[in-house]
Amino acid sequence: MIVLTGGAGFIGSCFLESLNAAGREDVLVVDSFGNGTKWKNLVGRKFIDIVGKEEFRDMMAVGDVEDVDVVIHMGACSSTTETDADYLYDNNYRYSVDIAEFALQQGARFIYASSAATYGSGDRGYEDGLTDLRPLNMYGYSKHLFDQWVRAEGHDTSFAGLKFFNVFGPNEYHKGEMSSMVFKAVEQIKATGTVKLFKSADPAYGDGLQMRDFIYVKDVCDVMMKLVERPDVNGIMNLGTGKARTWNDLILAVFAAMDKEPNIVYTDMPPDLAKQYQNYTQADMSTMQRLLPDVQFRDLESSVADYVRGYLLNDWPYLQKTN
Repeated sequence: MIVLTGGAGFIGSCFLESLNAAGREDVLVVDSFGNGTKWKNLVGRKFIDIVGKEEFRDMMAVGDVEDVDVVIHMGACSSTTETDADYLYDNNYRYSVDIAEFALQQGARFIYASSAATYGSGDRGYEDGLTDLRPLNMYGYSKHLFDQWVRAEGHDTSFAGLKFFNVFGPNEYHKGEMSSMVFKAVEQIKATGTVKLFKSADPAYGDGLQMRDFIYVKDVCDVMMKLVERPDVNGIMNLGTGKARTWNDLILAVFAAMDKEPNIVYTDMPPDLAKQYQNYTQADMSTMQRLLPDVQFRDLESSVADYVRGYLLNDWPYLQKTN
């Protein structure tokens, strides 16, 4: 059996589709739907059951989960603006330790989500072997704490941790303000014909020329499936494309996918955001390239076109069965 935490969320639900496509339906999803439309992410997916985080904690405590061969831990609060530090410490760090120790007890393969937010401003670079990091927010710090625990316990030789960069794609719609700029841009273009981007608060970067390493969720799932199939590939490693692109590039790709003339409006960046804004991120992919040399990533334009035309312009924008 596979345990998939966060299995109703963005990346988790997309990866559940990948597992189903590979013939794995023996999946216990650990997540909650809430009051929104998150449940739609699981329409058409196959799984054993869905249980909440606290219920699963109880199940682990009493040994009520057995015969687990893979644990994929995607469940976390991913909001970079969440200010309840105690909640993030428990939800993103302590709960992750609980899940990891459970996987060890089961003798199960353990794959988990870290984050590029651990790198903070990026002034120390984006090499995945760096440990002396200064995250800019509590979300990034909570992820960094778990990475530190993994290394301190020596589990980086048997666990696979993925430092996700800017992931976008279908099934992210429940994330609200934390959804990608691709999704937000399509909604803005539909409503006004324009897209708003923040002006640069750093003279080293022009407006819209701040850069991110954008990666399509389908590429993320391809890598995760390789890690399920390759338990010999371990470590805490970056997962981006290794090619930074500007916000302008991203938005121009959205306009092109919608067959619309570009119309970008730049607005002032809020002062509080400017203090913790990353002007440049680019994954150092040398570790993954060494461990998984056959991994290939779609380019930004084709990824955006697939997402926009294949999902966001359709009545049902959720990830569909691929086989």
